[in-house]
Amino acid sequence: MYDRLSEEIKSAMKAREKDRLSALRYLKAMLLENKVSKSPKPELDVVVGHYKKLADSINVFPEGSKQREDVILELTFLKPYMPEALDEAGVANLIGEIIKGLENPNMGMVMKELSPQIKGRFDGKKASQMVIAALKG
Repeated sequence: MYDRLSEEIKSAMKAREKDRLSALRYLKAMLLENKVSKSPKPELDVVVGHYKKLADSINVFPEGSKQREDVILELTFLKPYMPEALDEAGVANLIGEIIKGLENPNMGMVMKELSPQIKGRFDGKKASQMVIAALKG
């Protein structure tokens, strides 16, 4: 991912896309900082975490403000680096398979197996609600 990001930065520089260049450089800096940290996380976790923080920050800015538009624009530049999203049916199938594979399934056991499979691809809160519904029904 790091190499791909470097290539994208070069193409943004050549095309003189300042906003895209800025977003990609910041992401690259985050990945580099993570690489040299004492306990590095997987690159995908860094990207997903940054994307989520940006998405959550949209609501902080007033509708139509420059800052809000900048965050939305940055999210569009980072979208290609996010894993492919899952739909509810796909997550429901995963939950069903996990429940079948466990002897006495409970919320914690199911979420422990489900979370790594959906990380960055589906909303965790919604998934936990689906797990509760599946365990009841």
